Amino acid sequence: MAANTADGTLLLLKKFGGVVLIVIGILCIALGLEYRSNDFSPALLVVGVVALASGMALLALKIIRRNSP
Repeated sequence: MAANTADGTLLLLKKFGGVVLIVIGILCIALGLEYRSNDFSPALLVVGVVALASGMALLALKIIRRNSP
């Protein structure tokens, strides 16, 4: 395993961005489904699902790239 790669900073940004998008996605989904304070919000729910899927895709791409020969 290489200790230092040429694009190490980019990989760190993808990992950090993926985690941030997952957290934002989960929060948006939770707020979109909250019905007592602001009713059902389909727009916020869609934004949360897109952010969650994007974050998961970034992390999956990072793992696929790491495991490729």
